Amino acid sequence: MGWLTKILKGSSHKGHYHGKYGHERTWDEPRNSVEEDIDCAIALSLSELDQKGKRVIEDESQSEDEEQPAKIESDDDESPAKFESEDDEPPAKVESDHDEPPAKISYEEDDQSAKIQLEEDEQLAMAIQESLNVDSPPRHDTGSIFRPFPFFNPAGNRICAGCKRGIGHGRYLSCVGAVWHPDCFCCHACNLPITDYEFSMSENHPYHKSCYKEKHHPRCDVCKSFIPTNSAGLIEYRAHPFWLQKYCPSHERDRTPRCCSCERMEPRDTKYLLLDDGRKLCLECLDSAIMDTHECQPLYLEIQEFYEGLNMKVEQQVPMLLVERQALNEAMEGEKNGHHHLPETRGLCLSEEQTVTTISRRPKIGAGYRMIDMITEPRTLVRLCEVTAILVLYGLPRLLTGSILAHEMMHAWLRLKGYPNLSPEVEEGICQVLAHMWLEAETYSAPGSDVGTSSSSSSSSSASSSSSGSSKKGKRSDFEKKLGDFFKHQIESDSSTAYGEGFRQGNQAVLKYGLRRTLDHIRITGSFP
Repeated sequence: MGWLTKILKGSSHKGHYHGKYGHERTWDEPRNSVEEDIDCAIALSLSELDQKGKRVIEDESQSEDEEQPAKIESDDDESPAKFESEDDEPPAKVESDHDEPPAKISYEEDDQSAKIQLEEDEQLAMAIQESLNVDSPPRHDTGSIFRPFPFFNPAGNRICAGCKRGIGHGRYLSCVGAVWHPDCFCCHACNLPITDYEFSMSENHPYHKSCYKEKHHPRCDVCKSFIPTNSAGLIEYRAHPFWLQKYCPSHERDRTPRCCSCERMEPRDTKYLLLDDGRKLCLECLDSAIMDTHECQPLYLEIQEFYEGLNMKVEQQVPMLLVERQALNEAMEGEKNGHHHLPETRGLCLSEEQTVTTISRRPKIGAGYRMIDMITEPRTLVRLCEVTAILVLYGLPRLLTGSILAHEMMHAWLRLKGYPNLSPEVEEGICQVLAHMWLEAETYSAPGSDVGTSSSSSSSSSASSSSSGSSKKGKRSDFEKKLGDFFKHQIESDSSTAYGEGFRQGNQAVLKYGLRRTLDHIRITGSFP
């Protein structure tokens, strides 16, 4: 079974704050030299206008006929102010804000000089106004991974990308191609402001690094912790090709229990059954597990009915025994012929006379979820035909036990029907086709299930009526249906030459020519058509 290795890479971004934030943290904003000059010019101009507006002209003497007050003209398009007085009157006094000595006003000031001064003031004001409309040069924040914002409008024209309101002269954050109020740049997960210098992006949304890790960093299905990074800083984990279970690579070496049936890693603090031969069985597979020979007889009858429905009835009475792993391995060593699926053989079709230890009574579950009180007895097998017995490993779920029985029954059928010695690819391949057909018939007969588009839907339909008539199956759980799909997946994806490639060649032949024509061709040529 192939295992998948996944490597992921996270994302991280940096933002920059400008101005002060709170009372303890300060983000520096580079000051633009052009803006400093503009601010200085504005301040000088306002100061001059203020001084002009505050000048007060006092006449200490009046004309003999009537008083003539001084006139001040403030409009830009009119002539400058004129002061009329008699020649013998004393000069007016000007009071300043700084209590300086009064300045003497010359009544002989030239009108043309005043006009020139006003024009210069107008030109200065126009230059200041035009400078406000000039775009500031781009800012470059050192250390940022983002490209600098192409330009910044004047402070009064900055628009927050979050609330769409102006930012003004307050603090702001520039990142991801926009400017933000600090309170508007929020995490997409927790909706709290992001004040850290580094943050993460996913699907154009910003996240706190901790929120991003919680949402996107894969967790181990065994220890429930975040899967650690490897030496290269990348996230590396193992994944089951069918169950898509993710787990840390270290669990393949730390003796984390794996179910002998579904092959899933057992999560921490999860109970599982420990069989006498050291195998571990998850509690979900235990629900339908078959534990002794007597308990397996109804299923064996179902397999025989399945073959009969395919017009492949086995006339001889072949004994079927459920055995422990040790007994199966010993029987395999005493068998001269046959092909075995390594690393573990779960079934065997015997042709030699042997004495085999079989399980006669279902063991009980004791303390610590261990099997106890298992009763075994020796069984001497006598050769009455080409097949002496079919052995199957105990403690496996019903669907897996049935597929093993269907496989071994095909070995028996080939021998009893006088087929010649076949190559492992042909014999094991056609036996796997029959096992897959039985699993598919079970899936087809299950209420509300869909038929898979693989090995032999056309042939399994003829056998489904006999298989579905059994009252021993009962209503299957969703997990058992999924388990049946997994066992079919195991057959389809087997990488071995005999069992995997042999199945795919045999399945292709059955789909194209049908089961009967394929078997006839094998009898004559010893190969698939």
